[in-house]
Amino acid sequence: MPAPTEATVTESLTANMDMLRFATAGSVDDGKSTLIGRLLLDSKSIFEDQLEAVEATSASKGYDYTDLALLTDGLRSEREQGITIDVAYRYFATPARKFIIADTPGHVQYTRNMVTGASTADLGLVLVDARQGLTEQSRRHAVILSLLRVPHLVLAVNKMDLVDYSQEIYDKIQAEFTTFATKLNIPDLEVIPISALAGDNVVNRSENMDWYSGPTLMHHLENVHVASDRDLVDVRFPVQYVVRPKSDEHHDYRGYGGMVAGGVLKPGDEVVVLPSGMTSKIAGIDLFDKEITEAFPPMSVTVRLEDDVDVSRGDMIARPANAPKPSQDIDAMICWMADAPLKPRQKLAIKHTTRVARALVKDIQYRLDVNTLHRDQETKELGRNEIGRVQLRTTVPLLCDPYSKNRTTGSFILIDEATGITVGAGMINNAS
Repeated sequence: MPAPTEATVTESLTANMDMLRFATAGSVDDGKSTLIGRLLLDSKSIFEDQLEAVEATSASKGYDYTDLALLTDGLRSEREQGITIDVAYRYFATPARKFIIADTPGHVQYTRNMVTGASTADLGLVLVDARQGLTEQSRRHAVILSLLRVPHLVLAVNKMDLVDYSQEIYDKIQAEFTTFATKLNIPDLEVIPISALAGDNVVNRSENMDWYSGPTLMHHLENVHVASDRDLVDVRFPVQYVVRPKSDEHHDYRGYGGMVAGGVLKPGDEVVVLPSGMTSKIAGIDLFDKEITEAFPPMSVTVRLEDDVDVSRGDMIARPANAPKPSQDIDAMICWMADAPLKPRQKLAIKHTTRVARALVKDIQYRLDVNTLHRDQETKELGRNEIGRVQLRTTVPLLCDPYSKNRTTGSFILIDEATGITVGAGMINNAS
């Protein structure tokens, strides 16, 4: 038997570790990309040649420090302007947990990209510059994270080294943001003073801020509890594709692939296939090439049923006594992403889980001012990067839940049928 390699040992150690998805947010130049670079560097998650290249580039620019933002700002236009434009995804792992980072743009022009990056996050990391304090964009992103029901929020007060590690400045920002957060739906908030450039309280505890007794950022990321954030009660399994191998060995195999959106699936469970209403039992659940005893969010699996019922892409497998009600009238919060405004009577394509339909905008109830939380009920349209409450009517029923109950079955995207471009993201309040 060959000796295990470092890669196989690492894979076996991390196979059963849980994963934390987190998104960074904040104003331009608050240091998001530098912070992620610091996390990757101090957790030893970058290769030596990567670090050498960044050090060489920093030196060629005349910097007396290593520009860690170069590790994440991949687009040439990002490097030239010193800002993040697109959502940059990065992966790293520590002995305690695996991480997926969505480094989202801070500029107001790219708010829609921030929504994209934060939509699947377990935790939102909002940075503020200690010299500037809370800005309009800081509040804006906190509101968006709240609307997206991101269950955990960290406010990182960055660049503490530039304010002489002042506890007074930290306390002022913490008090101001905590007061603002009481108006939002933020169940878990942590405020941490850091210096991404110097490394204070990022991975290692800062000696310059002995007045701070809370966790370092990495300690909090490794230990924040996210398992209970998933809906493990209401079974929701949107079918993405039908698995029918063409080989002679598996010619009788028929399974239904997709990602578990809610609840726990086990062999022997009674289930209903929607919208047909046909019932059956789960014969087995397969993960890659092995059979497993249960599946839960966000696992991607193949479900086999005991009966040969008609199941296709866009259908949903649920429990008979706890199934979503098919709905065509949708009340939702919309983040509009297109240059042309959203107006009543507009027709769009809507993609909800694995089902695609057409939708008519019946009414725009109000536009939400994300800075003051004021509801402008006089508005007749939603402009680019604006958020508002909208009534939709779909051509076919959607199998949905309120977003507050299930972030997967409670969300959708709107698509311009002419161009195929995503123009809006929606969070369902209720449906009928």
